[in-house]
Amino acid sequence: MKKRVLAAVCMAAMAVTACSGGAEGEGAQAGGKQKLVLSTYGLSEDISAEEVYAPFEEQFNCQIVTETGGTNDRYTKLKADSETTIDVIELSQAMAAKGAEEGLFETIDLSKIEHASDLIAAAKTLADNGQGVPYTINSIGIMYNPEAVGFEITGFDDLWKPELAGMVSIPEITTTAMVYMASDHAGVDIKTDNGEAAFKALEELKPNLVKTYAKSSDLINMFTSGEVAAAVVGDFGVPTIKAANPDLVYVTPEGTYANFNTISITKNCQNKELAYEYLNYRLSAELQSKTGKALNEAPTNKTVTFTEEESQNMTYGPAAEKAKVLDYGFVNPLLNQWIDQWNRIINN
Repeated sequence: MKKRVLAAVCMAAMAVTACSGGAEGEGAQAGGKQKLVLSTYGLSEDISAEEVYAPFEEQFNCQIVTETGGTNDRYTKLKADSETTIDVIELSQAMAAKGAEEGLFETIDLSKIEHASDLIAAAKTLADNGQGVPYTINSIGIMYNPEAVGFEITGFDDLWKPELAGMVSIPEITTTAMVYMASDHAGVDIKTDNGEAAFKALEELKPNLVKTYAKSSDLINMFTSGEVAAAVVGDFGVPTIKAANPDLVYVTPEGTYANFNTISITKNCQNKELAYEYLNYRLSAELQSKTGKALNEAPTNKTVTFTEEESQNMTYGPAAEKAKVLDYGFVNPLLNQWIDQWNRIINN
């Protein structure tokens, strides 16, 4: 795991009081500047440094220290270190919910975040549930070969049609939206039966399944070889898949399933005031407009506007407003049971 300090040019060094209970915490200042330790993803670091961190450092006369890595590794490190220096952590929606359950994070006071009032409905629901503050959204849709399929696919229910026998691929159980999707196909609220109807529906889907996949690159090969004609895909993978197979069509069904990247403040945060400023900054329309274009991060701020071309591979506009929120507070305790059922039904 890498650690790097990003410093903005500031007019003068000044002593700043750390905002953890009004006491100055060790590591909360660096060279007279406030310091914020951010645990985040290691993707597009140079772009993030220029577009995200540097303007914040300049505005707040601070330094951002980044610790980068995969979601699971960073979460495990945070959980294992009771003396962690991490102030703010960016995680997947599922891990943010897990961390909230395990008491690793501060309860976020949304009244302290001006731009929280601009969150799309699905993101606001998640934030209100105490499962992190969502700063970008993605969702699932259906990629298909219209010539091979022979009809227009418009919704997830189409995947069960007998015309698609032996033609469909879906992601592995790690994408738990598959269980929600199957439960909705069965017409059952998943929380009423803990997914029982969903797995019966998945068993009914099995004749249509070629195989499941774990990586977009696997799916590219399956489409290219003609092994599959339709697949459930995360919108973030669409550009690469279409680049390899330009004739494919991607559709985002109404009522798709949202997945968010979130920001949480740790219990051990040494500078909570600056952490709240960072959360507010991340939700601002100005920044989300920039990160949408530079990092392909779909905005959670409903006041951000993109052209059709700019947003073609994003969960944006009506699709984002209508997206269904997965409740990982409900999912996580059931996940091991679901994985066992999945393996017996789908992978057997």
